[in-house]
Amino acid sequence: MKHLLICLWSFGSLAVTSHAETKPNIIVIYTDDHGFADLGIRGVEKDVKTPHLDALARSGVIAKNGYSTAPQCVPSRGGLMTGKFQGRFNLDNNGSTLDGFNKETTIATRLQNAGYTTAQFGKWHLGPQSEITKHGFKHVYSQHGQQRFSANITLEGKDRPMGDLPPSLYHVDGCAKAAAAIIERYKEQPFFLYIAFRAPHTPLDAPQSYKDRFPGAMPERRRAALGMLAAVDDGVGLVTSTLKKNGLSEKTLIFFIGDNGAPLKIHKTDSPLEGDAGGWDGSLNTPLNGEKGMLAEGGMHVPFLIAWPGTIPGGQTYEHSVSALDVAATAAAMADIAVKPGDLDGVNLIPYLKGEIATAPHEALMWRWMAQSAIREGNWKLLRGGEREYLYDLATDLEEKRTLASQHPDIAARLRAKLTAWCAELNPPGLALGPMSPVWNDYFDFYLEGKPAPKHEAEPNTSATHGWLARGGSLIEKNGVLVLTPDKAGKGTFITRSHLKLAGPVTATMTFKTAVSGQGAIAWRMDGDKDFLPKNRAPFEVKASEDWQTREVQIPGKGRVIHVRLHLPAGNTEFRTIDLQPASR
Repeated sequence: MKHLLICLWSFGSLAVTSHAETKPNIIVIYTDDHGFADLGIRGVEKDVKTPHLDALARSGVIAKNGYSTAPQCVPSRGGLMTGKFQGRFNLDNNGSTLDGFNKETTIATRLQNAGYTTAQFGKWHLGPQSEITKHGFKHVYSQHGQQRFSANITLEGKDRPMGDLPPSLYHVDGCAKAAAAIIERYKEQPFFLYIAFRAPHTPLDAPQSYKDRFPGAMPERRRAALGMLAAVDDGVGLVTSTLKKNGLSEKTLIFFIGDNGAPLKIHKTDSPLEGDAGGWDGSLNTPLNGEKGMLAEGGMHVPFLIAWPGTIPGGQTYEHSVSALDVAATAAAMADIAVKPGDLDGVNLIPYLKGEIATAPHEALMWRWMAQSAIREGNWKLLRGGEREYLYDLATDLEEKRTLASQHPDIAARLRAKLTAWCAELNPPGLALGPMSPVWNDYFDFYLEGKPAPKHEAEPNTSATHGWLARGGSLIEKNGVLVLTPDKAGKGTFITRSHLKLAGPVTATMTFKTAVSGQGAIAWRMDGDKDFLPKNRAPFEVKASEDWQTREVQIPGKGRVIHVRLHLPAGNTEFRTIDLQPASR
């Protein structure tokens, strides 16, 4: 994409002078695992109720082909905040190091330097919450759940020392109220608000009052997701009504974007809300194919609205493809910020949305995420997953049901060459960063090749074993002790615990006795890891003894530990305690 940036930047600079004297307020509202279907104005799913979002859409533009930069939380947020494709600074997935991101200049920093008051609300997911101010935000209210969170303002928008704050409202409501308070506080000067609602991402924690808006028969996970989205909608209504009350509606540019598609887990299992924090989030991608974790349309073709009453004509459905990368480029142009060619990968959208430029903003959009890469040029889309390759005409097959690669090998070859050249610019270069995992192969088999869904195995009841489950053996509770008995083969036995959400670093402490000496190990998956990576393994020595022995093992890292395996030498083992202690927040 870099070869396009000089001409694209020049379009943005044309619009700078016309807006230099009227710098608008800029608000970016970002939702979390929000499926394409779940906007009432789309009319796709009849159970969705989003009156305030529908009003926002009518006042501005529905970007019919609006895209995130990744089908996963961290990289999509890194791209949004920097306006640069995250693969250029090695932020490819949720488990990537943040070293590259920390060296980038965010749009918040650019706007702050241009005289804007900047504020962040809700989910950050790009490093410690206490360090958000290092990325250009003056005010922080990072509540994204019902636990303590970092903030340097109160719910009323008043200053306080940066530190932990207990929740006083439901997290979506709290972020909206704090954002409205900041609008009131800074109504006389330009501001940039980044409101990142952690909704409808799991855990599905909508208060009953929101769920009660959706009576009748439906999966409980669907009801909970709709409740969370109702809270988001109310929050958007509070923000827009606060703007209107203060005469700021026509002085404020608003983006509303989803970070990626909904995770369906293929089966959309309606598992208990409290027992499957990593399951289907209740949102839907209809009619798109695929889900979170795929570069298919269902993974990153997202809800995308843009409104600026009085400047952008309302009631539009914009057909050309746009990207979350365009937010930073648009904001920079409207704030009269000089940007060097190559600093941003997006395009100033305002001249296009005003009808001043009739051509498409992008010659092509391109993505790379783990083992997958894709390019959309006009209505043609080439999608790769490992060695698999598919070609779709999205004008007639938005659902990606019919690959045309064999019918149009020339188009596939041309798009592949363009995608390959672009991926060579990334850090590290390449069409893929590794092989396809079993999960991704299952997704591609089911969604793109029409193969039967893999068998869904219900999670066993592990309440008696405190959430731990044996593989290659049996685990039972006996007189307050967990007893592990390997299968007869005596190989490959371990115990595992999933659906965790432990803030790293985590300390694992085990008190046990075993009949066999050798080496044990703790292995773990971080949020975003599809498999257990070789680097995420900490060994420790085990001695056969009839006495209890205690081992303490550190699980490093600042992300979230979601899955742990405990390996011991093959033999009978008894556990008196197994404690996983997350970092204090």
